[in-house]
Amino acid sequence: MIFRTPILTLLLVSALAILVALGAAWFGQRVLRQWDLASGSRAQLVMERRTELISTLFAMVMLAEAVALFLFVFNADRMAALFVGAMCAVGTLNVNAYGFPALYAKISVFFAAAVWLVIDHVDRLGRDYPLTRAKYALVLAIAPLVLLAGGLELTYYLGLKTDVITSCCSKLFTPANAGLSDEMAAVDPALALWALAGAEALVLGLGAYAVQTGRGHGAFALAGAGFFAVAMTAIISVISLYIYENPNHHCPFCILQREYGYIGYAFYIPLFGATALALGLGAVAPFKRRDSLRAPLPPVLKRLTLWAMAGFAAFGAVTIYAILRSHLILLG
Repeated sequence: MIFRTPILTLLLVSALAILVALGAAWFGQRVLRQWDLASGSRAQLVMERRTELISTLFAMVMLAEAVALFLFVFNADRMAALFVGAMCAVGTLNVNAYGFPALYAKISVFFAAAVWLVIDHVDRLGRDYPLTRAKYALVLAIAPLVLLAGGLELTYYLGLKTDVITSCCSKLFTPANAGLSDEMAAVDPALALWALAGAEALVLGLGAYAVQTGRGHGAFALAGAGFFAVAMTAIISVISLYIYENPNHHCPFCILQREYGYIGYAFYIPLFGATALALGLGAVAPFKRRDSLRAPLPPVLKRLTLWAMAGFAAFGAVTIYAILRSHLILLG
C-alpha cells in the first residue's frame, strides 16, 4: 500500500519538509540571538548570505506542503475503492485512527505555510530585511507542526490495511451522532445560508474598506478566518444537500468526485486560498509603519486583499450556482 506513487510522493515531500524545517529552525534560533544588521562583522555577513539560501529552501518546501494538502485529499478519495465500506475520502481516512489527525495537521501546515510565505515576500521588499526575526520566530513554531504532520501521515499510511471494514460519510456526517461534524450537519439550512450571506457581505465590505482606505486589514483577516468557519459549516449543513439533491447527505468530501463534476474543488480552492491570503496579510499589516516598508508594503496589502476578496466572491458565486442548478427544494 505504501508503495503507491501518490503515497510515496506525499511521504517524500513530508520528509523533505521535515529536513528543511529542522535545519531552518536550527538556523533560526541563531538568527533570533545574533541577528544585527548594523554589525559589519564577518559572522553577520555570513548569516545574511545563509539567510537568503535557507529562506529560499524553506519557501520551496512550504509551497510543496501547500500543494500536498490537495494531493493528500485527492489520493484519499481515489483510494476509497480499496476499502470495504468506503465510498469517498471519509472512508479512507477512517481506516485507522491517524487519518483525520493527519488531515487536520496538514491543513494547519497549509495555513502556517501561507502566512510564512507572505511574511517572507514582504521581508524581501525591505532594504533592511525588517521581518527577518519575525519570520524565523515563525519557523520555530512551524517546524514542530511539520514534524507532527509528517509523523501522523507516515503512521497513517503504514497502518492502512485493505482487509479493514471502514465507515463512510453516512455514519460520520449525520445529525444523529455526537461530535463537531455532526453539530455542523445539524445546523438549520436557512440559518446556515443566512449566516453565509452575512459573512460574505461582511468580509467583502471590510475588504473594500481596506482597499479604499489602506486601513482595517486586521479586521479583514479576522473576518476571513470567520468566513472560513461559516463556509465549512454551510457546506456540510446545506450546500452539500443541494449538490447531492439529497436532504440527508452532508458529506463535504463526496463533492470532490467525478459524478458531481468535481465541484468540490471549485469550493475549496478559492476558499482555502482566500483564507490563506487573508491570514497572511493580517500577519504583515502591523509592520506597514516600518520605515523600509512604508512604500512597498501598502501595494502588497492591496493586491493580497483584492485576491482574497476574489476568492471569497468566487466561493459565493459557486454556492449560488450549486443552489440554482439543483432540483432539491429545502426552503419554501
